[in-house]
Amino acid sequence: MDWDYPRPYTLPVTPQAGDIDGLNHTNNAVYVRWCEQAGWAHSEQLGLSLDDYRRLDRAMAIRRGEYDYLLPTLLGESLTLATWLVAGDGKLAMQRRFQLLRDSDGATVLRGCWDLVCIEISSGRPRRMPVEFIDTYMPAVVQAS
Repeated sequence: MDWDYPRPYTLPVTPQAGDIDGLNHTNNAVYVRWCEQAGWAHSEQLGLSLDDYRRLDRAMAIRRGEYDYLLPTLLGESLTLATWLVAGDGKLAMQRRFQLLRDSDGATVLRGCWDLVCIEISSGRPRRMPVEFIDTYMPAVVQAS
């Protein structure tokens, strides 16, 4: 696979009948849902779950999301979604990127990017990342090109 960055966390996905829109393509909202699933799965694989977020009263919230829909995907196509943490100041913010490849030919069908900010869950206000976030997330950050 021709990934944008090294060492991706990957999630296999396949459009199902309910994912297909009136144009017979995967609905754009489905890609957003898959990105959310991959982001959580990657965070859990690194060692931070939603329960940890609640315990710490901190979360990495999406401040901005951007998606480039490059090619359509169809019912039943095998796809692989990759995600990375690619930027972080180690204090308040970081970025998560996504790349979705069609398995049959390796074509990139989507790229996405989230700007994330650490918030205090109870107030919704920006707060510095707790030590647990820094110790878990920063070693996983790859260099943006």
